[in-house]
Amino acid sequence: MQRDVPRLVLAGTNSGCGKTTVTCAVLQSLVRRGLRVGAAKCGPDYIDPMFHSRVIGAKSSNLDPFFFDRDTMRYLLAHNGQDCDITVIEGVMGYYDGLGLTSTRASTYETARETESPVVLVVNARGAALSVVAAVQGFLDFAPDNNVQGVILNGCSAMSYGALARDLESRLGVRACGYLPRLPECALESRHLGLITADEVADLQEKLRRLAAEAEKTLDIDALLEIAAAAPTLRFTPPVLPEAGAPVRIGVARDRAFCFYYEDSLDLLRQLGAELIPFSPLADEKLPDGVQGLYLGGGYPELYAAQLEENHALRRQIRDAVHTGMPCIAECGGFMYLTQSIAGRAMVGALPGDCFDTGKLTRFGYITATAQEDNLLCRAGEQVPMHEFHHWDTLQPGDAFGAEKPSGKQWRCAYATDTLYAGFPHFHFYAKPVMAQRFLAACRKETL
Repeated sequence: MQRDVPRLVLAGTNSGCGKTTVTCAVLQSLVRRGLRVGAAKCGPDYIDPMFHSRVIGAKSSNLDPFFFDRDTMRYLLAHNGQDCDITVIEGVMGYYDGLGLTSTRASTYETARETESPVVLVVNARGAALSVVAAVQGFLDFAPDNNVQGVILNGCSAMSYGALARDLESRLGVRACGYLPRLPECALESRHLGLITADEVADLQEKLRRLAAEAEKTLDIDALLEIAAAAPTLRFTPPVLPEAGAPVRIGVARDRAFCFYYEDSLDLLRQLGAELIPFSPLADEKLPDGVQGLYLGGGYPELYAAQLEENHALRRQIRDAVHTGMPCIAECGGFMYLTQSIAGRAMVGALPGDCFDTGKLTRFGYITATAQEDNLLCRAGEQVPMHEFHHWDTLQPGDAFGAEKPSGKQWRCAYATDTLYAGFPHFHFYAKPVMAQRFLAACRKETL
């Protein structure tokens, strides 16, 4: 299969160089031009796609070479970008930063290479002059197939940009695509897992409006459109997906406390017959009527532990549902919600353990998870790519899966039965679509 998808990657020299701010500015400018805009994020990040979605008014997806093979990444890019005039892909960390300290595996560079996407490098130019050009040259020379075709200077002054742009183009042959000045009033706040979520940003729309207004003056949007339009045709073999089954109702926890979901994962559940019914563990006193399964995603339940504790009726109903065998997936924050307590506040109590703040990222990064026994999602011995990122922990994280980092470090994690997956590791259904099929089959009381 082949499909033309105008696209580009906005990559960064490092974390904190302003990729998300620049990406939102570009997206907002494109939307204001009346274009049909798609967005994606390299890697497993949940938060940045929320910002993309708020800008473009549609879902943003994830492209992750640790989760997906090349064909699946190209398929998702083509599928989500089929009706778009341009798809903007935001990078993760620095362009070449992958697994460990010395690998480009699962990096933005690998994503761009596997999807044959042109790259525009975002460089923090604050407090630098000609060194900016030297830094860009280093990125160009590091890998011959880098596909870097343009540069955006973030935190740059109008006075500096002209000379730097001329040097970038004359010395390096790379296109200068504009700059953003320092805009402290448009800064996006952070917390321990990255940016705060889009719903928590005060005056987000005003910040986006200011960003777009500045971008129209200082970014070369036409250059970005030209770079994206020249992207080669995507060629790929679509993944083999399970057949859709009978309709099934799945309750999905979605509110300020539980908001970490991969939109493509949810779409796959829908394709396979699921009707996804949102509910709020913060505000709803009961589960939606007629649900046959539960999906409790990640998020920040620790920030709302008091409010979650107060919702006695729903906690009791969820505990009873899990104990009586309603199929349930609970990832990270959702898993914490199923334990006995968070910071001393009573939670659902369907699983043992009390969650506490470690004060640091715990077991952070990609893992390969191996099922120890048959369970809701996997058969014994099956392996699934997953990832963990959390500051909170419990002394009873479960032992249904063996986890191994690319470094070789190993541990046990998660609870799993024929009706339950609950643990800190997150996964993506497109990494192993049969897991979605098995979850929905269990909800239908079918046997695969």
